[in-house]
Amino acid sequence: MNFSEEQIKKVALDTISIEATAIKGLEKSINKDFTSVVELIAQLQGRVVVTGIGKSAIIANKIVATLNSTGTPSLFMHAADAIHGDLGMIRKEDAILLLSKSGESPEIKVLIPILRNTGNKLIAITGAMDSFLAKNVDYILDATVPEEACPNNLAPTASTTAQLVLGDALAMALLELNGFSAKDFAKFHPGGALGKKLYLKASDLCEKNEKPEVDENDDLKTILLEMSSKRLGATIVKEGNKIKGIITDGDLRRMLSSNRETSDLKASDVMSLTPKTINKDELAVNALATMREHNISQIIVLNQGEYYGMIHIHDLMKEGLL
Repeated sequence: MNFSEEQIKKVALDTISIEATAIKGLEKSINKDFTSVVELIAQLQGRVVVTGIGKSAIIANKIVATLNSTGTPSLFMHAADAIHGDLGMIRKEDAILLLSKSGESPEIKVLIPILRNTGNKLIAITGAMDSFLAKNVDYILDATVPEEACPNNLAPTASTTAQLVLGDALAMALLELNGFSAKDFAKFHPGGALGKKLYLKASDLCEKNEKPEVDENDDLKTILLEMSSKRLGATIVKEGNKIKGIITDGDLRRMLSSNRETSDLKASDVMSLTPKTINKDELAVNALATMREHNISQIIVLNQGEYYGMIHIHDLMKEGLL
């Protein structure tokens, strides 16, 4: 069967519209039960055990990942595996979060009586407020949606989106309540570009590099040798122990293209004044922001005002920050 471009676009746009409506409808779910659940989880001595079956199990996994990454210890327990040994992961200090659109899944109906005997607080995210699940938990988060995006109103689409959004709302409310900061976030995300943006410092990059420097009276040959040997495409120019300027590849190219006599040129004749700098304890991502703002490829790193090193744009690229 062939579809026109307009027909395909209409299906996609209808899906987005239906799911957007479902999300907007969740505002009614931010009620007393929601705030009570946030307060309960914030005071837990244990973890949040999140469980579900089918598509709800997939959403449960994502909610666990979000909670863990934002400072709320959590774990996933598949509803079908729970009654075959996985119940052993539950501690008496834990709270149980159960996801089910219908609240009538056979696995959930078997699991609920067992969980009620453990004494753990039970929380439901469900789209059926009169279901078996809803009637047998301590708190209900209403994930009811008017319809699925599926044209047959069958495939979980808007309903799983609603579950996911309520999970995110829980996680963000807990993040705020617990005062979870960017530094805390970095502790849980040490790998990849995200983690590096939060913890990698300027000193971590420049310490891998050599420190190109010339005196203000050095000649062009000395400048070229220093820049070539240190391989950063630039060198600082010093006057005694103070940084007076910087010479980059671009400065040299502009000087040579001017057809100026070069035999008597000194570093002070070629350098750019007021080079951009950053403190060694600042985040590397701040160095990147400065380099982008001023369209430069190198930045000087300082330690209490003294020359500490240099970062090249390629250093940031190697770390995946660019």
